[in-house]
Amino acid sequence: MPTSTTPPPLTTTTRAIDTPETADPAEAVAPEARGGKLPLAPLLALSTAAFITLLTEALPAGVLPEMARDLSVGEPAMGQAITVYAIATGLAAIPLSKATAPWRRRRLLLSAVGAFAVANTVTAMSSNYPLTLVFRVLAGVAAAAIWTELVGCARRLAPPHLQGRAIAVTLAGIPLALSLGIPLGTFLGGLIGWRPTFALVTLAALVLMGWIAVAVPDAPGQRPGNGQPVLKALRLPGVAAVLLVTAAYVPAHTILYTYITPFLDARGLSDSREGVLLVFGIASMAAVFVTGALVDRRLRALTITATVLFMTASAVLITSAGSPLAVYGATALWGLGWGGVATLLQTAVTDAGGDRGQALFVTVCNSSIAGGGAIGGVLLGNFGPASFPWTGLALLTVALAVVITARAHAFPTGRTPSPSEPTGG
Repeated sequence: MPTSTTPPPLTTTTRAIDTPETADPAEAVAPEARGGKLPLAPLLALSTAAFITLLTEALPAGVLPEMARDLSVGEPAMGQAITVYAIATGLAAIPLSKATAPWRRRRLLLSAVGAFAVANTVTAMSSNYPLTLVFRVLAGVAAAAIWTELVGCARRLAPPHLQGRAIAVTLAGIPLALSLGIPLGTFLGGLIGWRPTFALVTLAALVLMGWIAVAVPDAPGQRPGNGQPVLKALRLPGVAAVLLVTAAYVPAHTILYTYITPFLDARGLSDSREGVLLVFGIASMAAVFVTGALVDRRLRALTITATVLFMTASAVLITSAGSPLAVYGATALWGLGWGGVATLLQTAVTDAGGDRGQALFVTVCNSSIAGGGAIGGVLLGNFGPASFPWTGLALLTVALAVVITARAHAFPTGRTPSPSEPTGG
């Protein structure tokens, strides 16, 4: 529990998290967390890291024709720049969390953001397609380090009763990247070219490194031999259920979001793409704020509500034909269902499995993103875009069934935050 007296604010920007020599880093508590308030400066720095991570992943989608032309490949081949990033993130999460367990936590964040700067610089300068893919893989590995560390760092910075809100602030960078960052990157790509746009992302990464060095408290790494095998977290009550919900929910979103253009084209709404994505972004941000305010007390109810909202959106899209009003309404419901889900699922998995659960989540989530993109392509080629909401509805039905039944550990009625645990082993 937080103490009744607020400690003095940090007077030096490089102060480490106070912890006994024998403590595990994930169990260490930052001085800011003892005052009962959220330290916004470091949390916003972490949120910016999430923003740049997702922007680096998805920016090629907004400038795909231009990149393909300059690198002398077809658009499907250029699209693999996104696929290899997601695959690298999913494959690297568990081994990377083990390899970097002894590292000091701020060093890990700075190294990962620095890798983004290098990868985006090479991407901006490269005229060689294989070289570009190699550095997209590097960026994907760096993303694995970011995603596995962000939630644990946010929890250390917050008092127990506000840990869910701290995660919500940190992960707000995800819908911001989708709703603002990627459209802005696409606009800049058309205005100044895709190479200068990637260079601007590099500049943002360099600025973020300075911000992290100044604002984010440090914590020690895990001492050798103290960690536990990540995969054993699957045996912890609740972890497998959260991962199953993730494996169903994320592809339902990815299929529709990735192929929203052909879906709208088939409905005669080709000119509505920007408007639809804007509505999705606004609704997602609204969901982030609601989730941040309520997640520490209403995790289960929010997860059920989000799933039902997305299911309703899918049902409306199935029956709406080409009605613009229905499509916009369904998109708003979809955004409300999706915007807070990263916070909900990552709060649930770290409550159940600590940092080891978080590493597993990153693997499952990114594998689901890659799988959703592949499934969407198969559906598009064989059944057409009308199959997207049907597939989403089926996947979401599975997710809802698991959430409703997993009331004891994965999505309990009364949430009891627990300290994160080390990832090593």
